[in-house]
Amino acid sequence: MPRTKLTVVGGPTASGKTTLAIKLAKQYGTEIISADSRQFYTEMKIGNARPTEEELAAVPHHFVADRSILDPLTAGSFAREALQLYHDRFTGAEHLIVVGGSGLYLRALCEGLDEFPDVTDAARSRVQCLWEEKGIAGWQQLLAELDPTTYATVDRANPRRLQRMLEVSLSEGQPYSSYLGKRPARPFDVAYLTTDLPRELLYDRINRRVAQMVAAGLEAEAQSLTVHQDLPALQTVGYREWWPYFRGEYNRARVIELIKQHSRRYAKRQGTWFRGANYMPVVTP
Repeated sequence: MPRTKLTVVGGPTASGKTTLAIKLAKQYGTEIISADSRQFYTEMKIGNARPTEEELAAVPHHFVADRSILDPLTAGSFAREALQLYHDRFTGAEHLIVVGGSGLYLRALCEGLDEFPDVTDAARSRVQCLWEEKGIAGWQQLLAELDPTTYATVDRANPRRLQRMLEVSLSEGQPYSSYLGKRPARPFDVAYLTTDLPRELLYDRINRRVAQMVAAGLEAEAQSLTVHQDLPALQTVGYREWWPYFRGEYNRARVIELIKQHSRRYAKRQGTWFRGANYMPVVTP
């Protein structure tokens, strides 16, 4: 049976990913899997630039508004569900399109993520006690003893990294490095594309999109979600800027400016990630 060609369309927010993905899906006569972690949830419609009803009708989409923010989807869980969907519906298909700006979710699906054991209370307690007794030097020494391979490459001045590696190594008595690189092969071949626009044009599109979101009722949508503001799904640009406003900490104009500013910064980080991941740039209209 021929292997499916999975075409991944990644890129910054407002750069034309949806348009390009739909064009490709129509060209190949296939469907779209969304890997945008901001678009999974039914309660979030305006602030995450979900595809329009017309766009959703043009080509079948999967993982768009198919669950509640009370049922969050991690990168690993998304990959498992998307792979199951592939096996159920697309095995043997010639083409399939994946689109999204969430690099970790795209990587989880296309390449897999390293899987680690659950950290035990005993391991967590031992690492914490060592910190209290000897500080970071104690962590460095123990990691060198437990996992010389990791010790040789890790940033030994980063306490969070050291803590994580020690807790994993101690939980089941296996070095952290033993869990790396054991990713199962994928049943498809992947082509990576990224939408590419000049920065000035991209930033202008972001600013105009934010204005459109506000006009479409973003404030009311955010207000309706205030009770859930501490959920991970709502710790995102377009929503988190409203919480201080609702508490009276600044005015509405400041909210809108912050959303534009944070969206531009987010787009810059996305662009850096996709360029570093060697996605092939495609200029979008």
